[in-house]
Amino acid sequence: MRHGRWRFLLGALVPALVLHVVFVLSPYAQAFYLSLTDWTGVAGEAHYVGAGNYARLGGDSLFLDAVRNNAVMLVVVPFVTIAIGLGLASLLRKGRGAGGYQIVYFFPQLLSLVVIGVLWGFVYNPNTGLLNSGLRAVGLGSLAQSWLAEPVFALAAVMAVLVWSSVGFYVVLFRAAIDGIPPELYEAALLDGAGAWTTFRRITVPLVRETVQVAFVYLGIAALDGFAVVQVMTVGPGGPDGATEVIGLSLYRNAFTYGKFGYASAMGVALFFATLTLAVLALRAGRRERLELA
Repeated sequence: MRHGRWRFLLGALVPALVLHVVFVLSPYAQAFYLSLTDWTGVAGEAHYVGAGNYARLGGDSLFLDAVRNNAVMLVVVPFVTIAIGLGLASLLRKGRGAGGYQIVYFFPQLLSLVVIGVLWGFVYNPNTGLLNSGLRAVGLGSLAQSWLAEPVFALAAVMAVLVWSSVGFYVVLFRAAIDGIPPELYEAALLDGAGAWTTFRRITVPLVRETVQVAFVYLGIAALDGFAVVQVMTVGPGGPDGATEVIGLSLYRNAFTYGKFGYASAMGVALFFATLTLAVLALRAGRRERLELA
């Protein structure tokens, strides 16, 4: 009986493990190896260069611009998206027609990032775009800008699109988490005279903390990417003057434009460890908070 159970477990697990090794772990291992070579992506031979590719990253000004921009996005995009998502989800908890609003907020999730980038490229058009046209229509034409052509505004414009495209999903996610909070807690707070802000800060936020933590990890990963929106929307892409350069775009350019697959793999490995570090730190912080509460 025991041998039959082990045969069943091995028969169920081994194929899945083999597929995972071949299609998930093997590409990672190949990327790590290629990052130590000068492979061009065309020649069959790859010469070992050790840590030379990683040493070059520190002196690559465009890559450092990309790291800076991704760092700014990592701070801004998750916090703004979570703040807006939590606020809207909290308002929907006690509002009429909440289901209809959720559908409207969720609509951007039905579109690919490429489509979103194209649409917002039209919105930001300095001459006929909806944003500048709206400003002129209300007498604020002096505020109209070439949003994607000015280094001061370009990265903010890209981050606004990332927030807009993500916030609907997190409204639905946070709304589901808030619906799981016992209504008696809100009733007790109301009887004690707590206002809307106090109730939100003292009841809603602490009880959806784990959902917020998961949201931060996913949004942080998205902020460390940003490739599709930048590739479609920006001048260059990545411009002007590297104002919207991101690591994924530098990786793509070096691999498929310059034929430096080894160097691009080093960028990919650096991005992998940055993402892994973010996830580990966020999860450990959440675990420490739970232990302190316990």
